[in-house]
Amino acid sequence: MMNELARDLSYAKEKVQYDTQCKQVLSQKEILAWILQRTVKEFTNMAVSDIIPCIEGTPEVSSIPVNPGETNAEKISGMPNEDKVPDEGSIYYDIRFYVYAPVDREKIRMIINVEAQNSFYPGYDIVTRGIFYVSRMISAQLGTEFSDSEYDNIKKVYSIWVCMHSPQKIGNAISHYHMEKEDLLPGLPDIPKSYDKLSVIIIALNERVSSDDKFINMMNTLLSTQKTYQEKRSALENTYHISMSYNLGKELGKMDHVLDDVIEQKLAEGLSQGLERGLQEGQAKGLAQGLAEGRAEGLAKGLAEGLAEGLAEGQNKAKKELITNLLRLKSLSDQEILKVACISPEELQAIKDEMTAPV
Repeated sequence: MMNELARDLSYAKEKVQYDTQCKQVLSQKEILAWILQRTVKEFTNMAVSDIIPCIEGTPEVSSIPVNPGETNAEKISGMPNEDKVPDEGSIYYDIRFYVYAPVDREKIRMIINVEAQNSFYPGYDIVTRGIFYVSRMISAQLGTEFSDSEYDNIKKVYSIWVCMHSPQKIGNAISHYHMEKEDLLPGLPDIPKSYDKLSVIIIALNERVSSDDKFINMMNTLLSTQKTYQEKRSALENTYHISMSYNLGKELGKMDHVLDDVIEQKLAEGLSQGLERGLQEGQAKGLAQGLAEGRAEGLAKGLAEGLAEGLAEGQNKAKKELITNLLRLKSLSDQEILKVACISPEELQAIKDEMTAPV
């Protein structure tokens, strides 16, 4: 049986593989076109089939998320997803690519970043991290998209965060964070293209919450942890008319295969923890029942299950947990616990004090 560290390492490996496959699925142009149509205003009135050719080259995908300053990411061909600024370290985007959007009868070039986020509360506000990403994508254009004082050549950037497993109270939602002009004293002309340079989009997904939004339902189907590969493929083809090209079908199949491994790992971990917890509770209950009833058979059973596997092993932690359970059951007097557990009154009082101490 794997110990706790081995289980954690095994699960972490499977989780990284699943996260990687999610990014590979999201990076397919058919899926990116759906995302762009629903969240990027420059593409709102275009058909998905017309958006696909607007995506330049092959979207860059980071195989392994890398913290700022680290350099061990594996990447596929496309726009470099490494953003390195002197004295600021490096960050790696999940997916980053150029698009050409038709605006005012001309095509403008924009930079799109898509991030797959499994945890809705990672310890910080996601929008704040999104602001950091779009800021870096703006500043990193110096020397490539514009130079010196040619600030009008700055390309607009989007950072789109696909947040899976959002909490029930949020359910399915889409929010757009961007810059707007506000007149404190009117007079300055409003020229949106001069300041509308960055946007953060958050897409919250929860497949257990129903939605009337076609895009949301498509994304929940695509990234579902409940549906099988065949169910996903059938819905994507027949309901959403997404062509299961070789790449998309292959990456979707890989994602579901890794998901099965993750679920199997978590089930095994849950079974192991459940057995361990059940054994501990059974030990305490058996010992308490045997002493309380005063029957020799009950006492022997309680001692065999409780002491032989807990106290006799000399494990202080197990001994303390056993005594704590006995105190909670309130089936034995303090004197009986002192006698059976072979501890001093001071030790028993210390355990009681710890149980009643404020958290």
